Amino acid sequence: MTAPHVLLMANVHPLLVESLEKTYQLHEFLPSQSNEPLEGIAQDIQAIVAYGESRVTPDFLAQFPAAKLLAVWGVGYDGVDVAGAHSLGVSVTNTPDVLTDDVADLAMGLVLATARAIPSADRFVKAGKWGSEKFPLTRKVSGSRLGVVGLGRIGLAIAQRAEAFGMKISYSARQRKEDVGYPYYSSPQALAAGVDFLMVCTVGGNPTRGLIDAEVLNALGPEGILINVARGSVVDESALIKALLEKRIAAAALDVFVDEPNVAAELRQMDNVVLTPHMASSTLNTRIAMNNLVMQNLAAYFKGEALITPVSS
Repeated sequence: MTAPHVLLMANVHPLLVESLEKTYQLHEFLPSQSNEPLEGIAQDIQAIVAYGESRVTPDFLAQFPAAKLLAVWGVGYDGVDVAGAHSLGVSVTNTPDVLTDDVADLAMGLVLATARAIPSADRFVKAGKWGSEKFPLTRKVSGSRLGVVGLGRIGLAIAQRAEAFGMKISYSARQRKEDVGYPYYSSPQALAAGVDFLMVCTVGGNPTRGLIDAEVLNALGPEGILINVARGSVVDESALIKALLEKRIAAAALDVFVDEPNVAAELRQMDNVVLTPHMASSTLNTRIAMNNLVMQNLAAYFKGEALITPVSS
């Protein structure tokens, strides 16, 4: 029996590419690369593998009439028009849960790195300054106030870790979580006004674009620290740079950016900003788990079985 044709339109982990090549007739259509013409194979494609930020519109999907599954490699899917896909009879899956711990771990690492100035301390020692200069005093984390913007799986995991530091947790979300005892604020601005650290881990896409704006940053205040492990689009990057330069907030730690992998020069030049290359879920363990979940969803689809992690509209 001929293996089904699958279109890959994301720079996924090499182990997933290897698995896809062994199991299916794989065709790649990757951003910024030379790709095979789609016209000759479009009618044959039966499933598509994308990344959470891949731009997948109904017009794009309409090119592949036989493709009735879009398997997203990632927990987020803000680049995907899910409702539009469903209107064409295309199911969408993602890879939730398997990356929650890693993202939460890095989020707390960024809290510590920023408050305790760990990257600057590392550079200080490596430059041979210890002994001839005094390293500046840093910020205490334990017992401080953490505001979480978006209390989904990842937000809850971060809050649980923060509790181990004795931090006082509060949150903002689209609606109050009935099974959560943390104080709730109806807006990020109201939340920011009462915390030391503002942790952004909400969904991306148009509904949250620029959610963390100048007003939120002003509310966070000159002693406040912003951490973003969500999507770069959630933070108004120009407003953030301006707030940092004008010392209207104390510091920031960012794992995501508006124009990845291009990071604004101003951010790269600030000692009170910690930057990581969108690596929150980047452990081998989690990549393997994400790969497996994509393959399991594809296998279920081609067997006519219930999908493992379907995304609703």
